[in-house]
Amino acid sequence: MTATVNDQRTGREVVGEELFESLAHFVAVHNGQTPERAERIADQAVAFLVTVATATVPMVPSDDVDMGLHALILHTKEYAELCEKHAGRFLHHNPRPGGGPRDPKLVAASAQAMKASGFVVFDDLWTVDGENLAQCDSDCGRPYGQA
Repeated sequence: MTATVNDQRTGREVVGEELFESLAHFVAVHNGQTPERAERIADQAVAFLVTVATATVPMVPSDDVDMGLHALILHTKEYAELCEKHAGRFLHHNPRPGGGPRDPKLVAASAQAMKASGFVVFDDLWTVDGENLAQCDSDCGRPYGQA
């Protein structure tokens, strides 16, 4: 039997246990998520942020991942440090004025960009209106990190 090496990274590995646990706890408490789901959301939020730094496509999170991004942003010192380390600049939160639905094509492209960057992607957290957008093989709101 041969062993395979899984070279995919996780958001948890990027930030370390202390910050990761704080993010997951925040998502669980403030967004009513189970601890297990909150951990997965926190993981995807960190992976999303790191991918934004080098993405060549507009990055738009799913609703689930956005919960994790808000938790990360509220850890202001750590968020600023992550931005500087991975993007070389502060990545501003860029909500769509007046709200409105997320563009499914941009959300799907974001999940694909994360996969291309070597991150584990939890497909079930990448949905819009119940439609899973992370499983397509192609690159099928406003982009994150731009002013």
